[in-house]
Amino acid sequence: MNAPRLAAPVTGAVGRFLAGAGLLLRGLGLYVRSPGLMLLGIVPALLSGVLFLAAFATLVYFVDDLAALVTPFADDWSATPRGLVRVIAGLAFLGLGGLLAVVTFTAVTLVIGDPFYEKISERVEERYGGTPGAVDVPFWASLRRSVVDSLRLVAISALVGVPLFAAGFIPVVGQTVVPVIGAAVGGWFLTLELVGAPFYRRGMRLPDRRTRLKADRPTALGFGVAVFVCFLIPLGAVLVMPAAVAGATLLARRSLGQSIEER
Repeated sequence: MNAPRLAAPVTGAVGRFLAGAGLLLRGLGLYVRSPGLMLLGIVPALLSGVLFLAAFATLVYFVDDLAALVTPFADDWSATPRGLVRVIAGLAFLGLGGLLAVVTFTAVTLVIGDPFYEKISERVEERYGGTPGAVDVPFWASLRRSVVDSLRLVAISALVGVPLFAAGFIPVVGQTVVPVIGAAVGGWFLTLELVGAPFYRRGMRLPDRRTRLKADRPTALGFGVAVFVCFLIPLGAVLVMPAAVAGATLLARRSLGQSIEER
């Protein structure tokens, strides 16, 4: 039986967007108040961060070669227009790499740190009244589902990233509008990733997450974009990841019509 569609709070799209971003701030508050538990979440994020930082540094190192590779038509141009088109191509590569890195980093970190983040999410649920309708899912079954769903999300984000990469070649638009769209797209996929634990705890899979979050898309986007921007800051992903998991648990409860007021 399909779950009933929840009515979004009548505060306007901008207000709901800001409310979603506020859930990350609430997650940060929980982080400060439970540092012992939250610090455990930094360990897997730190491991993933080192790997992805090295990968992105490699992309930066070779970006000029990649830009030249995809713009052979500019080889015979004069220096100024050739340099301009290759700078644009390089920025497009870095934008696509950043989008995929943030989404993939989250997926890999959640898999590596599954026990830690599951515990963080459970503690948050306990603060707000427990988990109605909780089901007992064996660890390996939960991990397998998480990996499969994460691979699906990464694949979809890569497909979406290709046209954004192409649009990055458009002067002005590629350097202004496209990054905003990229942040929105990346934020949406981040949100779908991060709310996985509380939904799995209720026996719900990726399609359920998508349906529930679409019912109040501005709130989900507000949360996801805030996390996305934090993840772009050096070391931001490592430090914010535990708080993002906590905030995502609050978002999941809100999307399911459950209390997010402490008891």
